Amino acid sequence: MSGEGDAPTLIKWIDRALTWLSLILGGITLAFMTGYSVWNVLVMRKALNSPIQGAEDLLVLTLVVIVAVSIPLGARTGAHIEIEVLESKMSATFAKWSMIFVKILGVALLLTMAWRLWHAGTSAVRFGETTQQLLISFGPFYYALAVSVALYAGILILDIWQLLRNRKVSPLTIDGDVM
Repeated sequence: MSGEGDAPTLIKWIDRALTWLSLILGGITLAFMTGYSVWNVLVMRKALNSPIQGAEDLLVLTLVVIVAVSIPLGARTGAHIEIEVLESKMSATFAKWSMIFVKILGVALLLTMAWRLWHAGTSAVRFGETTQQLLISFGPFYYALAVSVALYAGILILDIWQLLRNRKVSPLTIDGDVM
């Protein structure tokens, strides 16, 4: 990054990518879950008395995809819970540095989680970690969660940068306009 305006441009690019990823991948996943659930329950189970074997496996795995998509978007929109009970009693400088310290701890924790999730993905086949009925390996889903958590760590690093620069983090706002 060479200039003063590079990071806001980077943040806008990340916001746009997260929004589109969430809209497309999240939308496709939710549409699949809805259609598949309706087809399995109403048509196959109730009408034909022959439910789809392994339907629960597919639905659980699609929920993992939804979680993986929502983690970084939730980080940028400020959807994750923050407790600011004592912030009004702190000086602005102390509040800023305590927030930076907490975010640094968060980055360390999230990078450790991403590393362990990636490791779990590499050993999922070796240890036979699969769904119960269809025997789909959990490996790719561990990888998706690892990438998602690593993105969250990257977003926290951008938050730290914003705090050091502006004393506040400007979250992504989703107001219904498609970027």
